Amino acid sequence: MEKKLVYTGKTKDVFALENGNYLLKFKDDCTGKDGVFDPGENSVGLTIEGVGDVNLRMSIYFFEKTNAAGIKTHYVSADLENTTMEVLPAKVFGKGLEVICRYKAVGSFYRRYSDYCVEGQDLPAYVETTFKNDEKGDPLVTKDGLVDLGVMTAEQYDDLKAMTQAITKIVADDLKEKGLDMYDIKFEFGYDADGKVMLIDEIASGNMRVYKDGQYIDPMTLNKLFFA
Repeated sequence: MEKKLVYTGKTKDVFALENGNYLLKFKDDCTGKDGVFDPGENSVGLTIEGVGDVNLRMSIYFFEKTNAAGIKTHYVSADLENTTMEVLPAKVFGKGLEVICRYKAVGSFYRRYSDYCVEGQDLPAYVETTFKNDEKGDPLVTKDGLVDLGVMTAEQYDDLKAMTQAITKIVADDLKEKGLDMYDIKFEFGYDADGKVMLIDEIASGNMRVYKDGQYIDPMTLNKLFFA
């Protein structure tokens, strides 16, 4: 099938397909700073050989599980040999929105709110949204901000939040079975032609912060432990 490059991203390239769907090509680049991986960073900080394959494998696993749970995603199929995933067309909210679900007070959350919490403190599946904007450091935006700025409706936000917490639980429960503790995870959402919210992008080790016995697990090690 013919494909046409439409977007070059930090961790994936996007191609348009003849059938109206899109093809995501996973790359070995990771977000981070000064050569250290950080899912919360907004620039490519390092390249880890094989991380594209790793992220695709985990995405296939969790997209299929999320679809089976009746939660709408853009996932259609995948090709591990070419590190690609076919997805349904979706519009992004605004110029791109990231959604983070937090079980622990770490990373940028702790840096912002350390006057009010201790590092590693439990959080009740806390959901926060940020606009994708590297120059502005991915600014936080509230539900009221998203609605008042016309980025989404209140109903879409409520759906997005509920879906985020449900998908996070699916991922965290699976990790827990393997003795792994998820501290936070980052998602992206879009919507279809009818305005229905759907999970897009990926569900990958590169987008989550996971610990084992109090020790941080890097994405490649996480994948090995997860698929062991």
